[in-house]
Amino acid sequence: MAKIFYVEDDPNLSFVVKDCLQEAGHDVHHFDKGDKALEAFLKYQYEVAIIDVMLPKLDGFSLTKTIREKNPTIPVIFVSAKAQLEDKLEGLSIGGDDYLFKPFSVDELLLKIQIFLRRSRSTSFLQVEKSPEIRFGMYTLDPNELVLKTGSSQAKLTAREAELLLFFDKNRNILVKRSDILIALWGKDDYFLGRSLDVFLSRIRKFLADDPSIKIENVPRIGFRFIDNAG
Repeated sequence: MAKIFYVEDDPNLSFVVKDCLQEAGHDVHHFDKGDKALEAFLKYQYEVAIIDVMLPKLDGFSLTKTIREKNPTIPVIFVSAKAQLEDKLEGLSIGGDDYLFKPFSVDELLLKIQIFLRRSRSTSFLQVEKSPEIRFGMYTLDPNELVLKTGSSQAKLTAREAELLLFFDKNRNILVKRSDILIALWGKDDYFLGRSLDVFLSRIRKFLADDPSIKIENVPRIGFRFIDNAG
């Protein structure tokens, strides 16, 4: 059972989905406008967010960017009629954990909720109260605050970016398969999540660009190696 934040402006779809989620035992707070949903999110604690992309007042992507500032770890599942690959990649790159195209199976949605709940309630890479700072090269990663520091400057990371850096830290100078990264962070290996991984890697490489002793090497058709020549 989870307290679910559900934002969908289609009255027929939202009625069916909310009813099914409640039948499964979840406590569902439904909103049909992005601005009203944000007001509620800032007041209450939720365990899973299900967000339509095209919403009145405040679209789903903008809503999620603000949500991520308050809660960087809550699982976010986008649901949308925007079925282009570029839309899915954008949703995942701004902090979404999954992206379902409409029409979708409610059974699939329930399964994804179950997976995300199990992951967030169990031991993961981001154990906020237990994670020490990680150092590599000229950088210091604070996984509690999701901040990458270098000298007097710092960059704010998404939870997924921090998880990816923690994964690489545990596998410094070791060749890791792309599929292993996807399964460790997303729980499955598929084409769309692979493209999302590439987006995150591109962002992280920019964060690390000032230190030539640190790099993420691409090994074609296999995976990646996080090279730390400073440590």
